[in-house]
Amino acid sequence: MARPSLGQGVVVEVPATTANLGPGFDCLGAALELGNRFELRVIEGGGDRFDLIIEGSEGAHLRGGPDNLIYRSAQRVWKEAGQEPVALEARVQLAVPPARGLGSSATAIVAGLIGANALVGEPLSKEKLLELAIDIEGHPDNVVPSLVGGLCLTARAASNRWRVVRCEWASSVQAVVAIPSIRLSTSEARRAMPRSIPISDAVINLGALTLLLQGLRTGNGDLIADGMHDRIHEPYRWGLIQGGKAVREAALEAGAWGCVISGAGPTLLALGSASVAAAVSEAMVEAWQREGVSSRGEVLQPQYAGSSWGHLPRLSF
Repeated sequence: MARPSLGQGVVVEVPATTANLGPGFDCLGAALELGNRFELRVIEGGGDRFDLIIEGSEGAHLRGGPDNLIYRSAQRVWKEAGQEPVALEARVQLAVPPARGLGSSATAIVAGLIGANALVGEPLSKEKLLELAIDIEGHPDNVVPSLVGGLCLTARAASNRWRVVRCEWASSVQAVVAIPSIRLSTSEARRAMPRSIPISDAVINLGALTLLLQGLRTGNGDLIADGMHDRIHEPYRWGLIQGGKAVREAALEAGAWGCVISGAGPTLLALGSASVAAAVSEAMVEAWQREGVSSRGEVLQPQYAGSSWGHLPRLSF
């Protein structure tokens, strides 16, 4: 394991994610064919220097410095590996908008972990990186599919290990995301939830999750429609999303099997067949426009490869 040298760099590609999918609160998430690109390079300076360059219309509010999530994640890798920290520059091509419920923070965590590990010769296994990612994020639903790709159900087993199950997603099932211009932080969305829920609501969610996973596996729209219902987080979060319920109704009227809050929101996720996906996307954008909110719709497929990295040409300073 060698200390990274000045000018050495890696590029990390990390997909966006949609989490919960209704009843899968904090345990179910899927990687999507939309992603951020991170170029990480060793620069001059001490172990608390982190420079951030954002390329894209979003993220102007994001800042560098030692408290940045990318750098804090990198520091966790170096600590585990027994390596002294180095100064880094991150150039980010930002396609996943922050604070929209598409796992932007998860992409930062995963990029920092993978990039820092690559710069010191990959001493940590993917399983260890997964463990660190969950610990940093606090829940697995976004970071796990960001790292490994696909539709993932993640649970802490009786042995206290994190267990990841890659679930099937039929190619006939289309994902439509409507991404509004408004933002909603995960912390605000979590504060809206109660500290406890009735047992009856938990039981309904367990049943709905079973129906949803079977529907996604088989492409059965009726099962998906019956499974995309939640009693744990959505009832408390809809009020935080301007026009959200109207957009949901528009998606259903356009033929979607179901429409839910993506992650903590405010992006909404609809599932439907290929024959209605474009109409659903258009209907959701128009509904939000009537509510005074600009948005964009995307029809996306799951991304199965997960995150990847490669070397950048070395620069001389």
